[in-house]
Amino acid sequence: MISKGCEQCAKGGKMVLFVYGYCDQRDCFDCPLGENRKNVDTVYANEREVHSDEDVLTEAHRMDALGTSITGGEPQEALDRTCHYLSLLKDELGEDHHTHLYTGITGGRENMRRLSEAGLDEIRFHPPLDLWGDLHGTEWEEILHIARDEGLTPAFEIPGIRAETEFLDFLDEGAADFCNVNEFEMSDGNYRRMQEAGFERKEGHMSAVESPTEEILDVMGDHDKVYFCTSVFKDAAQHRRRLKRMARKIRREFDEVTDDGTLVYGKTWVTEERLRDLGVPDEYYTVKSDHVELAWWLLEEMVDEGDVGEGEIVEQYPTVDGTVVERTPLA
Repeated sequence: MISKGCEQCAKGGKMVLFVYGYCDQRDCFDCPLGENRKNVDTVYANEREVHSDEDVLTEAHRMDALGTSITGGEPQEALDRTCHYLSLLKDELGEDHHTHLYTGITGGRENMRRLSEAGLDEIRFHPPLDLWGDLHGTEWEEILHIARDEGLTPAFEIPGIRAETEFLDFLDEGAADFCNVNEFEMSDGNYRRMQEAGFERKEGHMSAVESPTEEILDVMGDHDKVYFCTSVFKDAAQHRRRLKRMARKIRREFDEVTDDGTLVYGKTWVTEERLRDLGVPDEYYTVKSDHVELAWWLLEEMVDEGDVGEGEIVEQYPTVDGTVVERTPLA
């Protein structure tokens, strides 16, 4: 089973809203946050640092977001802020803008009520590893029912450290709607702690960790409410599709969108008058302060024919910082 939130994420349609970098519950050895996110009081919408509500809405519109995932740190420890952004997104983008939140604490009824009233649709609980197998009869079981009572869809989102049948019991009992198991990963933020805990990267993988994936799939994978999300899918598919969605939304008439979700165009240093003399239509170029950007194939042709002396083909991400991936000189 794939939840609505996961379905949108698979399409690249979920904006990631990082609301708070602190988490006072525990120092998890597998916490993936890097130095720029861990223990910071800064908000990010995708890769955009947020300074105003308008930044959040601009990023959502920039990628034509279908929904938003709320993450941290611990979003419940910045509840006023979290609820503010939930209300902002629902007011601007409508009730169909699906929202889900990741949390490592239970929070209690008041938090569930406030999150629901602010516009949260789905809440994904990540219980501490040392409690796995002993969650029944605790606040972790109770919060599932409380969340549902308050109008939220309760679920689990756990790392693929080991197979645990208790999560299947919660699904069969109707307490949780689904359980996402994420392939265990290393990141720049956790690889030292992961190695100290005895984990190593899989051979040939950038982030996936040697863990009992086959056992997890054997024990949990056949359940129709369990979804196993691989590191390859998250890195290659979800991220690429989000970039492509953003690129298609912001592309100019002459930009080419690649399969990787980057934008490709030409750059040269001729005057606009020269382009007009060459008969280049207005929609095939735009004038910047010290250069001109235009269709890359057209620039390549003009350089080959000697109409323009030099230029370059630029490939860049469609993100707000416009990071350049590659420059190919033409002369």
